[in-house]
Amino acid sequence: MNKRKETTFFGNEITLLGEKQAVGNPAPDFTCLDQDLKPVTLNDFKGKVKLISVVPSIDTGVCELQTIRFNQEAGTMDGAVILTVSCDLPFALGRFCAAKGIENAKVMSDHKDLSFGLNYGFVIEEFRLLNRGIVVIDKDNVIRHIEYVAENTNHPDYDAALGEVKKLI
Repeated sequence: MNKRKETTFFGNEITLLGEKQAVGNPAPDFTCLDQDLKPVTLNDFKGKVKLISVVPSIDTGVCELQTIRFNQEAGTMDGAVILTVSCDLPFALGRFCAAKGIENAKVMSDHKDLSFGLNYGFVIEEFRLLNRGIVVIDKDNVIRHIEYVAENTNHPDYDAALGEVKKLI
């Protein structure tokens, strides 16, 4: 399994597991669970531009704000879908979405198999969480933007990701 050290968590170096992806790569398929424990794959969004917001845990301040921001953006983008992926349990994601009014973005759990995290290189080995980041995938399932946030307590570059989505839709 591929391992790399290129990010930190509260200033401490962490190890990322899985296949690091790059712009221009074909987007690997993955299977996550939605809040009703139903499998969701990349192919479920075939023909749409996809922005995948990756968060370590929905119950933290930056993750909450990132999810709320992208939920708001999702309501304004025809032709694109916004997905949020974390390793939180589907039940916790459901409670969070109900409490925060998350209705536009699709929020999914990678807890069961780490399918997304390993296929995209976001798994934090030390915590079994996902590194914060963003992936933008075009209608043909090619990666057009990817960010592995260097320090997990920092926000991702929202404007860069949203700008790429707007160019693609």
